Formats: sequence, structure tokens, C-alpha cells
Amino acid sequence: MAGATVPLSLSHFSQYEIQSLFRCLTYQLIFSMSDTNPESRTSIQVIERMMRLLDALAAHTDPVSLKELSHSTSLHPSTAHRILNDMVTCRLVDRSDPGTYRLGMRLLELGNLVKARLSVREAAMPPMRELHRQTGQTVNLSVRQGDEIVYIERAYSERSGMQVVRAIGGRAPLHLTSVGKLFLAADESSRVRAYATRTGLSGHTQNSITDIGKLERELSFVRSQACARDNEELELGVRCIAAGIYDDTGRLVAGLSLSAPADRLQDSWLNQLSGTALEISRSLGYRPEASADSQQR
Repeated sequence: MAGATVPLSLSHFSQYEIQSLFRCLTYQLIFSMSDTNPESRTSIQVIERMMRLLDALAAHTDPVSLKELSHSTSLHPSTAHRILNDMVTCRLVDRSDPGTYRLGMRLLELGNLVKARLSVREAAMPPMRELHRQTGQTVNLSVRQGDEIVYIERAYSERSGMQVVRAIGGRAPLHLTSVGKLFLAADESSRVRAYATRTGLSGHTQNSITDIGKLERELSFVRSQACARDNEELELGVRCIAAGIYDDTGRLVAGLSLSAPADRLQDSWLNQLSGTALEISRSLGYRPEASADSQQR
């Protein structure tokens, strides 16, 4: 089974969709800035020039020369060149042959993330609310981004009896969370070891797994059980269980977790959690029997 890395394909998004995505992200940044601050106004001017260049690139399927970009955006060649170089560094723009540019793969990566999260959110919310109604506990929807998970949705109420520490948009290390362990378990051993080297497996509590050998044993258990647990490894007093959400290709795209006070988490909730995760996966086109067949080939 593949991990969380999203396969990039130009067929996934049209040039217009890529352009629209970046425009949406950029305008959100622009409006978050104060227009009373001179530095903010300068930043907005740079972003607006970036958008003009991206608009010009989006209008062409082939690489575009600096001269043509300068002409179509009314930017001085030196200004256009400087901004394009910055965007090349960020992989928002690719430099093809010397002096020609096209939209970069980073836009596809961002677009794939947004596309996956929006569809998962839409499919997940009604079942998440129902699971919360049944258990009375906090239900979280998370995705992987690099070496962390990101909480993108939550079903929660005061009766959950637990203060929510990680807000929507919050992040946490993979090896300290139940959902993060699902994603690590979907990775090859070499990738898990590379993760351990990058992060140092730092801990947050005395229960945190900070040893690669122990982590590998934990991930082996996760694979055998098709679920994962967080035993007060991220926050003392909070335990979690998680099940994976898969798309129509059998790829792990998100994790559904149930969080509860450590003395209240019930093992009987695991069946309900797994059933809810499967319901969401099926709505995304996942077929367990097809996934099993492909793994046996």
C-alpha cells in the first residue's frame, strides 16, 4: 500500500485550476495583511506582481520567455527576472531552457493537497458527527504533511469532557500520534528510518516513543491490527485510537481518530471507529476487495 505521497500528474489539474488555486491562496494572504503598514504594502505589491506573472504563465501551455512575460505583464525585465527567480527557488515556477519559464510542480503538490482535503472533508463530516453522537468523544480528521499530521476537521462538544488542545490547523509529529503512526506504517522501513533520523524522534511525555526499534515494533502492530493507538504519547491524560481513510486507488489519504480522557477510552469504540472510517473510504470510491486483490498480485 502506498503512503501519503501524492502522485503528481498534469492530468489532475488544468492550468486554469492551478492558477485559480494559487490566486485563492495569494488573495487570502493579501487580505490578511494590514494596508496601513508600509512594509505590508510593499509585500502586497510583490505578491500582485507574482500573480501577474503566474497569470501570464497560465495562459501558455509551452514555456514562455522572459521578454514575452515582461511585455505581457508590463513589468521591467529586471523586476520580472528577480520575481521569477524567487518563484523558481520556491518551485512555484520551473525554469526550462535558459530564459524560459513555466508553472512549477509545487503548485501541483499544493493543488493535490487541497483537492484531497476538500473531498475528504465533505465525505467525512456527517459520519464524524454520528460517531461523536454515539461515543460522546472528540472525533478528529487528520492528514499527513511532511513529517507531521495536520488536523483538518473535528466533531466536538462540551460533553466530550476534554479540552481540545490541538485546534483545526494544528500540527503534531507523526510518531507521537495515532494517525501519524498509520502513515508511518504505510511507509517502507527505509523511509521510517529516514524519518527517525530527520526528526530525532523527540518526545513530549514519558510515554513517547523515542527509540527506532520500539517504533518499528509499534508500526508492525499497527499493520497487523489495521488501527493505531496513542497512549498519552503526545499529551498526558489523553489517549487516542485511529483508523485509516483510503481513496479509490487504495491510497491512505487521511486518518480518523477518536480522542478521550485516558481513563475513559473504551476498546469497544474501535469497531465503531473502524466502521466509520470504512464508510468514509467507500464514499471516496475505496473498495477493500479490489485493494486486497492488487496487493496479492
